[in-house]
Amino acid sequence: MTIPDLRGLAGQPVIVGGGLAGVMTALMYDRPCVLLSSGPLGASHPAAASSMLAQGGIAAAVGADDTPALHAADTLAAGAGLCDPDVVERVTADGPDAIARLAAFGVRFDRAADGALVLGLEAAHSRHRIVHARGDASGAAIMEALVARVRRTPRITVLENARVHALESHDGAVVGARVTMDGRDIAWPAPAVVLATGGIGGLFGDTTNPLGAVGQGLALAARAGAVLGNMEFVQFHPTALAARHVAGPMPLISEAVRGEGAVLIDEGGERFTAELAARDIVSRAVWRHMRAGHHVFLDARQVLGTRFATRFPAIDALCRAQGIDPARQPIPVRPAAHYHMGGIVVDGRGRSTVPGLWACGEVACTGLHGANRLASNSLLEAVSFGTWVARDLSTLAPVTSAEPPRDMGAAATVRPASHEAWRRRMARDAGVIRTRDDMREALRVFAPLADGDDGALVRAMVLCGALRREESRGGHFRADFPQAAAVATASRLTLADVREHAATPAAKAGEMTQTPDNGVVA
Repeated sequence: MTIPDLRGLAGQPVIVGGGLAGVMTALMYDRPCVLLSSGPLGASHPAAASSMLAQGGIAAAVGADDTPALHAADTLAAGAGLCDPDVVERVTADGPDAIARLAAFGVRFDRAADGALVLGLEAAHSRHRIVHARGDASGAAIMEALVARVRRTPRITVLENARVHALESHDGAVVGARVTMDGRDIAWPAPAVVLATGGIGGLFGDTTNPLGAVGQGLALAARAGAVLGNMEFVQFHPTALAARHVAGPMPLISEAVRGEGAVLIDEGGERFTAELAARDIVSRAVWRHMRAGHHVFLDARQVLGTRFATRFPAIDALCRAQGIDPARQPIPVRPAAHYHMGGIVVDGRGRSTVPGLWACGEVACTGLHGANRLASNSLLEAVSFGTWVARDLSTLAPVTSAEPPRDMGAAATVRPASHEAWRRRMARDAGVIRTRDDMREALRVFAPLADGDDGALVRAMVLCGALRREESRGGHFRADFPQAAAVATASRLTLADVREHAATPAAKAGEMTQTPDNGVVA
């Protein structure tokens, strides 16, 4: 696309991210908008949306024996004291309507012969409430339907292979973005910027996320002055396929397999944990068993056998590509970085602490997940908050006079945020089980580089939050502080905190007093 083609887009909100949250925001917004995708929208590529990979489906209280209140109670229990109860109540109440909105956009959910939704069970849910589309390829099925609807919606302008490398600010407010497109650096004024850029799994050595999921939106927001929250909480999925030859994200063995009765065993066939406990508990159990010298497998032979291929066709294909027949062999698994509970702090409308900047999806810290996300709540959050961000944007006065995007010259070369040595370091020093000494050493590497490198900045913010939190809670576990504190308190970080660590890392790392100002208590 050439620069003159962009002039008609002046004054429109810019939505950054082609995953479920970004696409839902664009579809629910009732005026013209621009949707920027870092690669082909809805396609598989290194920076593709994690939404495409989701297997488990979307949680919603639509069963006859279920209620939003029960869904809320399960969410609060999983969140280990750090959920915002008002947000939890609002999102879980929206669950049935969220399913209806998706169906109206063309998503075909799995149904029984009588037309009722087929509901699955996943860890820490007290009811069968996981709604699937196309079995264990729910994310792809949902995204295909929504992307098709986006492409049929004339008021949505989709620009692919467009990367936002900075936010533009004026008088403390975000007023636009700098976009790299076709090798050019475009200054793009906008009345509103919505970040829906996904998570940070690509910063870790083992991950189920696309390797391009490196927290770009978090770095953009932090450099624009936004407050980030709960950055230390990373969910490690306990059952990623321990594949021998996989370039890219580790294939996920959905929790739904355990929901059907599959069990975790070691090489001796012995079970060693409760399979449907919360993800953080199961991940630590698997990690410890592996550290003790065991191999870990997910065994579905007895409960599913030859039905595995019918019930989980996508997972069956992934396993067979590695020479594993799940009907006859246990599946080798290990934990992998899967979801980031932290993010840009937003209110119930998706507004960040910086005027002009909204966020939704995994990049946002809404208060829904707390310290540990309940399985299949992420797609629900993306649909709900994408809708609410769109409704909030609709309350803004239309822009009658605006500058068009303009070409600022050739774009600079971007350094990769996810090279292998850094990924291995994060997996080792900020992984399933953490210690002060390991995190201090990692922070000494990343904090001094944070001003000039987005990947280093996001890593440093995760480490800062983890060092400050001298307890174990949810997805954050410290071997040197294995108990939870008496009071559960959310954490808050800004770019200034990382710079303080960078100035005196040896003195400051892990020794900063946590005060009510940053949302944590000593």
